[in-house]
Amino acid sequence: MMQDHRDDLVISYYRVRQVLGYAGLSLPIFLVVGGLLSLGGIEPSISDYYHTVLRDIFVGIMTAIGLFLIAYPGHHRTDQDRLSDDRITTLAGIAAIGVAFFPNEYHVKSEAFESPLQMWLGHTHASWGHYGSAIVFLFLLGLLCHNRFARTAKPWRRRIYRACGKVIWAMTLGVIIASYFKIRGPAGPQAVVNDYYLVLWFEAVAIWAFAVSWLTKGRAELALARIGAHLRPAKAPAGE
Repeated sequence: MMQDHRDDLVISYYRVRQVLGYAGLSLPIFLVVGGLLSLGGIEPSISDYYHTVLRDIFVGIMTAIGLFLIAYPGHHRTDQDRLSDDRITTLAGIAAIGVAFFPNEYHVKSEAFESPLQMWLGHTHASWGHYGSAIVFLFLLGLLCHNRFARTAKPWRRRIYRACGKVIWAMTLGVIIASYFKIRGPAGPQAVVNDYYLVLWFEAVAIWAFAVSWLTKGRAELALARIGAHLRPAKAPAGE
């Protein structure tokens, strides 16, 4: 009985990780597809969807990711660690919620789309809260993947985690650079960033790398294998 109880806890733990991965995987897809269907186009960045009718999807998924990260304890702190996994995921979760509730600098056309934080802090200060939260969020996700997840993983999983961490950090740098040109110009680079939606795709790739790492951490391939086994037709007994 004790072993069965332990197995149930492990499976539940894996499912929490998988849910976190699927949430990250779905966020850019829901926003881009939803934007094409309801708005007739794509926004310049994932954060710009806050100022559209898709605000609830953006805020809802980012808040769910944040709460999952805050609740996730991770491994115990060792003597070599300055911060525990729990501290890192908690900070990343708070930053994710900050990304959701601090709007970016997008110039709204209607006061109906203004958030309470924009009204209380002003658009400029709210946008700094957004960008600061986004940088902290992405940096800590890269740290989790590259350093923490890889530390106790088998070699092939370690390669996945480290690759995801490097991709997240590279895309974070891309987001910072592209966002600067998106906001400040000059006109030529600004047009390239906006016309090719560079900020959005950098953000999307970073979030997808985060999702892949958590799906790997949650043994999603085993869950998919079990589903595939159930879907395959049963073999007929020999001789029939």
